[in-house]
Amino acid sequence: MSDIASKAWAGYLKSLDRHPLPTKAVTAGVLTGISDAIAQKLSGNKHLQITRLLAMFLTGALYMGPFDHFLHKLLDRLFQGKKKETIAKKVFVQEFIISPMNTALFLAFYGKVVEGKSFSQVKDKVKTNLPSIQFASWRFWPFVAWFNYQFVPIKLRVLFMNIIGVGWGVFLNLKARSIAPKAA
Repeated sequence: MSDIASKAWAGYLKSLDRHPLPTKAVTAGVLTGISDAIAQKLSGNKHLQITRLLAMFLTGALYMGPFDHFLHKLLDRLFQGKKKETIAKKVFVQEFIISPMNTALFLAFYGKVVEGKSFSQVKDKVKTNLPSIQFASWRFWPFVAWFNYQFVPIKLRVLFMNIIGVGWGVFLNLKARSIAPKAA
């Protein structure tokens, strides 16, 4: 690792130790924004929609980062250790209780705030898209979550999930817009 990267990483870890919640919130905001910028470009936008990008940054910073920070702390308190059964319980809660709620909230937020749809349209969109998105999520995220709980230290779990979430966020953004990514 280069000297600059090593210093940046050391600074990030120090920030996580001193100010874990704000650090995770800003990190989630930045990575959610990056995910949205990629999704905008893949969906054919010639110019970034700054208002949309800001809305996605704020979603990451004000909701996703803090929520995940407290979720991981709670799950570690409720289910202690690294046994397979313990990790299975954490993954179950995250993927079958939390994930459907977060996916529905994202679709509702996206429909209302980003697309400006009416509540009735948002409700229909969530009802229509939630099952397919959630089933796609269950084919991917349980494995990521298992790895996260098994191998990643608690202070880095939100970062790990956010990094993986950049790609998922692109998928979710494109799905929310009902636009499939173009095949390479």
